[in-house]
Amino acid sequence: MTDYFEVHARDGAARVGELRLEDSLTTPALVDDVLEDAGSLWSADRAVPEGDDSQLTVLPHRGFPGGTAEEVRESFAVEYPDVDYPSVAVISSEDAADEGTDAYAVSDVQSITGHGAALVEATVDVREGVPTDTAVYFSGVATPRNVAVLAYAGVDLFDKTAAVVRGTQGRYLTTDEAYFLEDLEELPCSCPACQQPREEFTREDCVVHNVNALEAELGIVRRRIRDGRLRDYVEGQARQDQWLTAAVRELDSQWGYLEERTPILRDAQIDAATEDTLRRVEIQRYADRVTTRYRNRFDNPLVLVPCSAAKPYSESQSHRQFHDAIQWRAHLVSMTSPIGVVPQELETTYPAQHYDTVVTGRWSEDEKRFVSAVLERYLERNDYPSIIAHVPDEGYRDIVERVEDELDLEVTYTVEEHPTDTESLANLQRALSGELKYSKREREHNTVRAIADYLLGDGAGDELFEDIQTTSRYPKIQVRDREDTQLATMVPQYGTLSFTLEGAKRWVDSDAPTKRVEIDGFVPHGSVLAPGIVDADEEIRVGDEVVVEGPKAFGVGRAEMFGREMAESTRGIACEIRHVEEK
Repeated sequence: MTDYFEVHARDGAARVGELRLEDSLTTPALVDDVLEDAGSLWSADRAVPEGDDSQLTVLPHRGFPGGTAEEVRESFAVEYPDVDYPSVAVISSEDAADEGTDAYAVSDVQSITGHGAALVEATVDVREGVPTDTAVYFSGVATPRNVAVLAYAGVDLFDKTAAVVRGTQGRYLTTDEAYFLEDLEELPCSCPACQQPREEFTREDCVVHNVNALEAELGIVRRRIRDGRLRDYVEGQARQDQWLTAAVRELDSQWGYLEERTPILRDAQIDAATEDTLRRVEIQRYADRVTTRYRNRFDNPLVLVPCSAAKPYSESQSHRQFHDAIQWRAHLVSMTSPIGVVPQELETTYPAQHYDTVVTGRWSEDEKRFVSAVLERYLERNDYPSIIAHVPDEGYRDIVERVEDELDLEVTYTVEEHPTDTESLANLQRALSGELKYSKREREHNTVRAIADYLLGDGAGDELFEDIQTTSRYPKIQVRDREDTQLATMVPQYGTLSFTLEGAKRWVDSDAPTKRVEIDGFVPHGSVLAPGIVDADEEIRVGDEVVVEGPKAFGVGRAEMFGREMAESTRGIACEIRHVEEK
């Protein structure tokens, strides 16, 4: 029997994976039956050395005693020479480490559940301490109300214990509350256990319902992970309990932990429905890269404009009116919550065209503070001959005035009643009177360079694409060198660059930061699996463009794991290969 845990889908720290012990199941999941079938029981007689509950122990096999990892491995090798074991190790969150197992049961979860900061600290410590391709098991704590947040934090495996115990106590569990059974006039559920008259519903039925509700919630969580939208769900679900809200906010403060695991692009739309969205990795990463990597390459004035509901902004009716008034005589930057500021070259780059927000016409103080901070950092980095704010009074002008005062700038305001009314557009045209237009060629070249800066690092655009030509129509831009060799293509769906082999070679030979994956002596076709990875740049994120190189091959493709995960994992697709050549 070969045991393993393999990740098939990722959404930040949450994973959909396959855990195979005796049987297999899709995580996040309940493991009661699988672990029992595999003989790996979390039982009261697990051998934790007295007075030293931080020492690793292994869940005892059926008829086989537990003990320290070394003791169990030695004994088990004699008793069961044909079985790969142990599969599940018991560890403390305080000293989690690689012990060669496929899953890790955390022994101290009862003491941290209910405390947001403690939960996050323990989960992060465990996930950082054990290999990336192993499952983390929290026993005795999962309920329909908290399991989405636990999975979002990075927990893969749960059991029925809490649901069963509360059912025997007469507590009826839902995703928002734990009701006393005697307080329910009717049963707010349609699971099989609840398909009977209320007066006939017993505590035994309550146990069945609670387990059904927990399994149903895990099904929603798995679907959300596959769709890349677990965070949207968690922002609402965490509101059901104060400690869960605290846990999500504590997780947001764990930048390194979440950022490493969060892809740089995805198909899913971000629903900015709460102010917690401002703290999402995708939002903070975009703001950080725009203010530390992006550099304006135009000599024209800056025009600040409001965002639009339609994405990308340039396709909206309002922005078409702005463009008609500007006529390529100024550099356009959009202001928006929750993104911050969006230069026109990056309007298609994830997540700038992949979000939707609640429109009330009023900005909260948190939104004003965030967007003004981003705008301030942007203007500290980028110089303009003049600044025009073509923004309405509702929130936007307040933000610009804050930055104007903070940086001692002089800003021209051109909006009378509304940005698209005739008088306001006429004011904008007059403010740009006498300014020279920049060409389509300049715009496309600067777009390519800006995206390279955003994806690869400050200065990468000039390093890679100083002497280029572009073809096709924006945003489907092809990048070629002066000999007409194609180097890269802009991907409009995500606002990224897709390199050819020649582009990858130029990348490797340049001083731009290279995201490199080192492979073993084979020529990959289609995919590179984790066992074939020798090493990988730790800066690689899921979705990144990567150079793949080994003794026999050179290629370019897109990452399906983050860098450390590639180097550590023993299973799964590490990256997809687009172009490859044999050396």
